[in-house]
Amino acid sequence: MRNTKLLMGIFAVLCCSEFALGQMAMPAPAKTPGDALNAVLDIGSSEFIGAADAMPEDKYSFAPTSGEFKGVRTFGEQVKHVAAVNYIFGANILGEKPPVDTNEEKGPAALKSKAEIMAFLKDSFTYLHKAVGSITEKNELDPVPLFGDMKIARLGLGTFACSHPFDHYGQMVEYLRMNGIIPPASRPQK
Repeated sequence: MRNTKLLMGIFAVLCCSEFALGQMAMPAPAKTPGDALNAVLDIGSSEFIGAADAMPEDKYSFAPTSGEFKGVRTFGEQVKHVAAVNYIFGANILGEKPPVDTNEEKGPAALKSKAEIMAFLKDSFTYLHKAVGSITEKNELDPVPLFGDMKIARLGLGTFACSHPFDHYGQMVEYLRMNGIIPPASRPQK
């Protein structure tokens, strides 16, 4: 009896997963490591940009205050941080200096409005897509800078660069929900 319930539960999860996957546009098969990373980055950038856009401009200065939240970034600072790090990681993958002021991972101090921050964010994902798209079988194991003097394989940095926005996306989801906003990725599909 217990095994039957377990099997029925697994079957239900698989059916729901298959249905959910059927609703998504499937990416083209990857031909390079960069293609594979860009498929993941497409998902991350779409969810992150959607969450950043969902927060009203007057709430970009929001940061939780009750509980253990002393000194955390505001919503807008979260967005600018991810964008700045996208540029830093992308530049390290490409072997160049970031094309914009990253202000030590904080993003340009001059960016204040939601429109300015959103433009910075979208441009950063475009740049990061270009960077991870440059990863090939020939260069994937070449050492590139991670932080300071620390080196990592180009493919490792590309993987980390794709996962970093998801970390902050989780924090932004909490900020959105604390303000009564359902993140776009959690809303029922129409």
